[in-house]
Amino acid sequence: MSLSFNFTNLFQNELIKTGLNSDLTAYQEIIDKAHQSILKQRKEDILGFYNLPEKNTERINNYISQIDQDFDNIVVLGIGGSALGNKALYSALRIEKGLTKKLYVADNVDPTLVYDILSQIELKRTLFNVVTKSGTTAETMSVFLIILQILKEAFPKDYKKHIVVTTDKDKGFLRQVIKSEGYYDFEVPDNVGGRFSVLTDVGLLSSAFVGINIDELLAGAGTMRDLCATSDINQNPAYLMGLAHYLYMKEGKNISVMMPYANALYDMADWYRQLWAESLGKKYNLDKEEVYVGQTPVKALGTTDQHSQVQLYREGPNDKVTTFLTVDSFKHDYNIPSIYPERDEVNYLGGQTLSKLLNTERLATEIALSKSDRPNCNITFPKINEKNLGEFIMLYEIMTVFTGALLEIDPLDQPGVEEGKIATYALMGKKGYDKEREEIEKILG
Repeated sequence: MSLSFNFTNLFQNELIKTGLNSDLTAYQEIIDKAHQSILKQRKEDILGFYNLPEKNTERINNYISQIDQDFDNIVVLGIGGSALGNKALYSALRIEKGLTKKLYVADNVDPTLVYDILSQIELKRTLFNVVTKSGTTAETMSVFLIILQILKEAFPKDYKKHIVVTTDKDKGFLRQVIKSEGYYDFEVPDNVGGRFSVLTDVGLLSSAFVGINIDELLAGAGTMRDLCATSDINQNPAYLMGLAHYLYMKEGKNISVMMPYANALYDMADWYRQLWAESLGKKYNLDKEEVYVGQTPVKALGTTDQHSQVQLYREGPNDKVTTFLTVDSFKHDYNIPSIYPERDEVNYLGGQTLSKLLNTERLATEIALSKSDRPNCNITFPKINEKNLGEFIMLYEIMTVFTGALLEIDPLDQPGVEEGKIATYALMGKKGYDKEREEIEKILG
């Protein structure tokens, strides 16, 4: 079984009075234009993530089989697209698959985080995966240098076996280090940007290490890609969701809430936040005109955030589109016992299951939002497994580039992020950034 979708509450109905008109024929021209743009970019090999379902995983699987008996833990040293997908897949499947090997992600330079990770692992049984395409990402490289020194001191003769590098296949500082020091390596493709890279070596290596079936992930991605190959908006869920969000953005609904009703999918909402924010938040369109577009992604957790955020979502500004994530079948469930059958306050719970309560509350939140004229939709996972997660990842990557095409912006660049990197280099004294440092010092006084 695959993902299923309920888009009813994105459109006008008995509850959603100001929703979109379900007849989308008026938008066929911009849909076709965006679709043709995507086809052109695929032909030019710009959107490499479309080709990942055919990726050969033999080298990854062979490497994992070689080291399987040596390590119990993997620590990913990366940030942003080099970390969020890894964490999301592990969080989603750790309990569902009963994974025994552990993944840690050092995706911040908070020294307490690094200390916490190092205090939990047995160094001898740990593999460190350095992930950065450029090989110069300040956060990743700083932690790598610390780890490298620790490993050299602990294992002076064989520290290299504890390190595997994922970086650009031809260039960059780490590629030079690989050639000179002989670390085992994997590649970040040229045509797949960081936030789209979870189904490349970036995310597949750590996933395979902990026991996730990466071939099933890619198979699921292929299923969704093929489903979303058509320009028929009613047969393409990625395009339909993208168009709906685009139209609601034009109405001023500039917040996109992803609300999984499953703790296991909460980190997947984190992955989505980067993908949506960094891809669509742009100052300029393709004609270099100032447009200041984008939709702020927000994550919430059902049922937890029914008690902290839904009040705002229902009665605050009507500026949000909410996407629920529902799971039909959990690996573990509990029956609620009838301990107080004589008390009406709780006896209705007796004989029910936690999963039924969870999904009932999801439906109740959907109804509450809809009654307040707040657009929403629902994506259902029959169960949380590799195939369904692969489908979900491809769905949102296609949805993102399609929405970018509708907005007529470049969803693949991130100039706003680069400005912060330059300022960091200057303030940290990196060679070649003297001018920028002088300018910053003048501003700071």
